[in-house]
Order: sequence, then structure tokens, then C-alpha cells
Amino acid sequence: MNKGCGSAALAGPGGGCYGRRHDDESLRMILYGIPTCDTCREAMKEIAAAGRPVTFRDVRSEPLDTADISRFLAALGDGLVNRASTTWRGLDDTARAAGPAALLAAHPTLMKRPVIDVDGALILGWTDAVRARVLK
Repeated sequence: MNKGCGSAALAGPGGGCYGRRHDDESLRMILYGIPTCDTCREAMKEIAAAGRPVTFRDVRSEPLDTADISRFLAALGDGLVNRASTTWRGLDDTARAAGPAALLAAHPTLMKRPVIDVDGALILGWTDAVRARVLK
């Protein structure tokens, strides 16, 4: 599901394109999620159907590093932690007491999904408002 731009100079881990731009007209877009997430799959399908280049990053197989987690939390806040998820329900009280950064580092699937990076701007979810912004 990982789609890169084919440029070795722009290729990130796993072959995905992490450069600033794919070409002069399109923005860099990375969708962070997990392949079994229905919302992530729906977003990838709609973005591809709109002809927008996008890289998928599976946060389970390629977890966010500390810098990414800090950037995501700074942009999206503590609401990035999905406290309604199956993963959250499986945590004991001690694990739940950890801060958001520690939780996301230890349990990548606690991240609400998808997080979409559009040329450096982070967007959470796949609502109508997000669709309008991402697919324009």
C-alpha cells in the first residue's frame, strides 16, 4: 500500500516519498494510519481517485519517532490519543496514566486515524471538511 514517488533522492524509510514536493504542481502528502483501519482505507481510495499522489505510512510496522510524536501532539493536541479504541480498553490504569507521548510511543495504534500530512500541515480524521481540504 506504500506508494512512493520513485525518486531515490526523496525516498524515505520503506520507499515512501518524504520530499517537499513531487513535482512543481503537487504537494507532498503522507497518510499515517494502519492498513486494517476502514477510515484509512477509505481516505487512501478517495485521494487516489482524485489523482492526488499520497504515501501511506503504516504506524504499526513503522512507528512514529519521538520527533514525529512531538510534532503531531503540538499540532493536534492530546486528542490524538484514541481513548475509545480497543487498544485503550486493553490498557491497565498504570499504562493509561502515562502521558500522550509515552502512550503513542509504546502503543502506535492508540493514534486516532488517519493523520494526513499535506506539505507539512497535519490534519486529523476523514470528515467532509478534511476531504474538501485534502482533495481540492
